[in-house]
Amino acid sequence: MFVKEIWRYPVKSLAGERVQQIEVGLQGFAGDRTIHVERRGRIVTSRTDHKLLGLKGTLDALGGALINGHPWNSQQALALVKAAAGPDAELVKANQGLFDVLPLLVATDGAIAHMNMDSRRFRPNLIIGAVDSLAERTWPGRQLRIGDVRIDVAQLRGRCVMTTYDPDTLKQDLNVLKRIVKELGGKMALDCAVVSPGVIAEGVEVFLED
Repeated sequence: MFVKEIWRYPVKSLAGERVQQIEVGLQGFAGDRTIHVERRGRIVTSRTDHKLLGLKGTLDALGGALINGHPWNSQQALALVKAAAGPDAELVKANQGLFDVLPLLVATDGAIAHMNMDSRRFRPNLIIGAVDSLAERTWPGRQLRIGDVRIDVAQLRGRCVMTTYDPDTLKQDLNVLKRIVKELGGKMALDCAVVSPGVIAEGVEVFLED
């Protein structure tokens, strides 16, 4: 197996960016989900405001978060977010990444191919390549080793309505989630925690260990 794709999401619930190499800490990827959207003091996600998925979060050369190329704390970025999530939406910087369950979401090419769906619907941090079909379902309780990095596989991830939106058009297809529920019990990809930090890169070999 090998690291097929690496994805970082500098702004929670926005589209992310694929990178060739990344630093992995105990709190996940450097620069991942450090900015989020709030409305009246409560975190807003694309579960309720799916238009956020149409905006793209990236990092500049100095590690600052950008939204569609604009600094996250600029009026241009705020205007884009307000258009997607309402006039009272605000952008907030967290001290560390803000995650739904655990710092990393790991998907496999085998499961993605089995479902024949766009991998971006699942918002993974890592896609592991050369995985046989639904083998990921046997991984919880084991570890992934990628160079010096060790990742605990905690559990399969329960999927939500975010998977139903096309990453490019934002058109909704409820059959996506219905299939995941019917065929996979509503769970696909893996919630993971970092045990040993380090640097990983696309193409590097991945080992599954007990």
